[in-house]
Amino acid sequence: MRNKKRKMVDRKTVLGITGGIGSGKSEVLRILTDRPDVKLMEADRLAKELMLPGEPIYKEVVEAFGDGILEEDGMISKNRLADIVFHDPDQLEKLNSIVHPGVKRYILEDIERCEKRFYIIEAALLIQDGYKEICDEIWYIHVPTEIRIDRLIRSRGGTREKWEAVIRNQPEDEYFRANVDRVIENDDTPEVLKERVTRELMCQYLKT
Repeated sequence: MRNKKRKMVDRKTVLGITGGIGSGKSEVLRILTDRPDVKLMEADRLAKELMLPGEPIYKEVVEAFGDGILEEDGMISKNRLADIVFHDPDQLEKLNSIVHPGVKRYILEDIERCEKRFYIIEAALLIQDGYKEICDEIWYIHVPTEIRIDRLIRSRGGTREKWEAVIRNQPEDEYFRANVDRVIENDDTPEVLKERVTRELMCQYLKT
């Protein structure tokens, strides 16, 4: 029994979390942040951090796009960079070819350093950016469209038409379901969501 417990402690599970806007990923992250057995990595936030002066991605981006994207303090100007890449698909692809591999390299190294039972990666484009090859499982946070729209209007304002258009431009439910291992329904209260997330984590323990 002692060896089995030791094995459970040593085993590390890498989980990916994804979902459309308004699905409640932020609420899931809040639940996971409170757990001592979880290391949480938000890929989009990490990408911004790795583009700060002194970081490897920063150097590569400046070399690729020139000093004209820099503010006076040496920081990369998000607006200047956006003006370049969002109007030119080739330039956007060039930026992504720098940022995405750099973020992945950091995450892979961080997974090796991590001593927690669960290493959890959150990203809106988790599937599209190829994190299936890194994760043991990917979880899809799902909410019916009408509930998503109501929650978005309450939390962020705007009109129903605005959020319907945003949702239409994101991958459909069928795409997520075809590319994930588990679906977490978030159609109830935060307390129920916490119970569901906790139950799925416990299932991971039992797999060991």
